[in-house]
Amino acid sequence: MARRFSVPYQSEPVSSLATWARNLAIFSAVAVIVSILIVRFGFLEMKPALATFFGALACAGLSILLGFAAFAAIWQNGSRGMGRVLLAFLINALVLAYPAYLAVQYRRLPPIHDITTDPIDPPRFEALSRLRTSDDTNSAVYAGLYSADQQRRAYPDIETVELEVPVDRAYTVTLQLVNRRKWLVIDERPPTPPRRIGRIEAVARTPIMGFREDVAIRIMPDGEDSRVDIRSASRYFEADLGSNAARVSKLIEDINTAVDNAKPATPKKAPAPPKAQAKTVKK
Repeated sequence: MARRFSVPYQSEPVSSLATWARNLAIFSAVAVIVSILIVRFGFLEMKPALATFFGALACAGLSILLGFAAFAAIWQNGSRGMGRVLLAFLINALVLAYPAYLAVQYRRLPPIHDITTDPIDPPRFEALSRLRTSDDTNSAVYAGLYSADQQRRAYPDIETVELEVPVDRAYTVTLQLVNRRKWLVIDERPPTPPRRIGRIEAVARTPIMGFREDVAIRIMPDGEDSRVDIRSASRYFEADLGSNAARVSKLIEDINTAVDNAKPATPKKAPAPPKAQAKTVKK
């Protein structure tokens, strides 16, 4: 009787394309995180930091292409690696989701970067103008009537805040809201005689990348009441993707809410006691 030798089970090899797709996806995720940290903490100038970010996005795109190629190879020759392909797709989706959202915003919103409640006489950047002197920063001068027209079409609700409180109270409320947001206050000037105009200049940051956007606020008396005008402008880039308008709108809402909540409630008058009806005396 012939002796039968058992052949050990040979597993299919792992697709090298699947491995490359996964490794590139992981690399792109790490590079995106590093580029965000570089921008937020200012380790490099803006241009090389952004080059790192867009290079990471390019790696994510290449990883997707390799993932599709690996999927086709696995389908044809039965090699392993589908788990690595799916992991690469998941990581790339997380990396590209926010940039894809920004791309949609770029196509949907007007290409402006300077938003104000008073386009005719916007609050000026005075202390902040010294931070806008390099070649790659936007000018401290207001963008002009073209920007005002684009703003009016896209954000018609951004208007001067009119408050039924004295100018000193309006200034205090506004400064408290600025500090609560943890914006970096560069200059603050309370309203003093004779003009009694208060000014606040601060630096805000975008949520993820931490791009610096400058804010100037002017608080003016309006008889016994007050008016608050706000300006928010990106220090870099010609389009802000709606970040400045969102900041101004939220600050307007919070100022109105804070002032309304601080108003003393009007005491209700006690109802008058009912008059006693005179009895009719029959004769």
